[in-house]
Parts: sequence; C-alpha cells; structure tokens
Amino acid sequence: MSRYGMMIQWSDEDQLFLVAIPEFANRVVMLCTHGKTREEAIHREEVIEMYLEAWQAEGESIPEPKTLQIA
Repeated sequence: MSRYGMMIQWSDEDQLFLVAIPEFANRVVMLCTHGKTREEAIHREEVIEMYLEAWQAEGESIPEPKTLQIA
C-alpha cells in the first residue's frame, strides 16, 4: 500500500466515494480512484501505481509522500 495521503468524499451525483491524492494535485486533473464503498475506493492502488509508472517512464519526478510530523 502506498504512503500517499488520500482525501475521500461522497458524490451524490455519482453515487460513489471519490478519492484524490493531495501530492498529485498539480499533476492530475481528475480524481484518482472511486468506489461504491470507502474500502473499495481506498484499495484501488493500481490506479496510483499506474500514475507513478507513467511518470517514471516519461522521466518525470515522482512526488514524495507527505508525512505527518508530530513535535
């Protein structure tokens, strides 16, 4: 499982949970994954891996996962 953060929101229009990856926000126009349940939406890791592989193949830098720093 990736270490990227996820923002999960319910869409009344789509009747799905939609997931966005904050670290991808300036590179990806659309939301990353979706699902009928939160669990389904969260566990669609193949979409995240697809983006990472494409960026690597194109020679683009890979966004670093942000981590929570508790002082």
